[in-house]
Amino acid sequence: MTPLATALLRNLTDVRRAVRRLAHEHGLPVEQRARLVLSVTLIARRETEAGRGVRLTAVVGPHGRTGSGTLTVTLHTQPAARPAALPQLPLPAQPVGDGHTVWHVPLPPTGEQPVHSGPLDDEDAAEEELRAVLDRADSLSADHRRLTHELDETNSGVLALYVELEERDEQLRGAHGRILRELEDALRPPPLNVPGLELSVHYAPADTHAPTGGDLYDWFTLPDGTVHITVVDALGHGVRSTRGALIVTHAVRTLALDGQPLDTLVERTGQIVSGVDAEVMATVLLARLNPATGELSLANGSHPPALLVRRDGTAEYLEARGRGVGFPLPGSERTLSTRLAPGDLTVLYTDGLTESRRDPVEGEARLVAAAREHRGEPIGDVPGAVARDMHSVVLHRDDTLALVIRMPAGAGAYRRVTGAPGSHRCGRSGRSG
Repeated sequence: MTPLATALLRNLTDVRRAVRRLAHEHGLPVEQRARLVLSVTLIARRETEAGRGVRLTAVVGPHGRTGSGTLTVTLHTQPAARPAALPQLPLPAQPVGDGHTVWHVPLPPTGEQPVHSGPLDDEDAAEEELRAVLDRADSLSADHRRLTHELDETNSGVLALYVELEERDEQLRGAHGRILRELEDALRPPPLNVPGLELSVHYAPADTHAPTGGDLYDWFTLPDGTVHITVVDALGHGVRSTRGALIVTHAVRTLALDGQPLDTLVERTGQIVSGVDAEVMATVLLARLNPATGELSLANGSHPPALLVRRDGTAEYLEARGRGVGFPLPGSERTLSTRLAPGDLTVLYTDGLTESRRDPVEGEARLVAAAREHRGEPIGDVPGAVARDMHSVVLHRDDTLALVIRMPAGAGAYRRVTGAPGSHRCGRSGRSG
């Protein structure tokens, strides 16, 4: 198509009028016309201010299937006057050749071009373009407000959902805790009614939401009236370690009630457990106490030693070496016997009590001090108070079991043996033999 060309334009008013006429004749939308007028004016300003004129040419490219085409508008300026790079324009352009700046403007499809009732008035056109720009700005502002409102509603919905999920999570944690407490109640042995003897247990999990684990105890009375106590610390975590600890405690109970001597009980337990589950590994501490005489006997399989604090405050660890269940050659190397006097306190525990600061030697020294401090308190308070002193600083978190035995000052008085809630969960092994 033959291009349309203007005469030499020497001022911006003529430039704007010429661009508007081209846009008007080819049916450009008002907003697009405004962008083209402003873009051409920005490029032509330097020429007209320097007294040099510019020319415009326009040509319509081939029509496509929709009947639309492309309006190519070229602004001719002197090569030396045009900057090396075009500024950012409302309608992008490209430099072509010496002194040429070109805009390729898509035309509306046939049937969508505006119908003009008469010639374009320059003042009316400028006002129309301003309204189009303002309408566009108002539309963008309205869209921004709508999107901001929708974002606020979305954020409110997300926050409400987050609160609801937190509430449900708290409900699930509560239900989980109740199930664990019921499970712990099922695993804990029933209280003992033993004249002249006081016992109490404290248990604290490494994680309040963790499943049950391998710290477990058992106590029962033998046919001769002797009280048997088992403390087990099965290796591992979770339900599997609970299963291992249960296998060990049940095997010990069966063998003890069948009359198995204390000095061979760890060895025989290891033999039985290996036939049930060869992967079970556990440390075990066994105690036999005659309430009538105060005679205490201990057998040990890789477990931390019991602590004895006399009424006068002297203390000693009752060391009976041995190897635990699942270890090579399991069994207690010997049994240790001593006699408890009224007011004496014995502490059986798992390593979570003394190794919370990663130094078992330092932990054993602090345990002596804590047991001395609380040995005269009501028996139900003693293990918890000792554990609180031991865990004032925790560098290595682990399950903790503390079981205390005391011959009351009025030995022979009828006492009820109690167990604190939550006495079974997982922990790591104690010292090896």
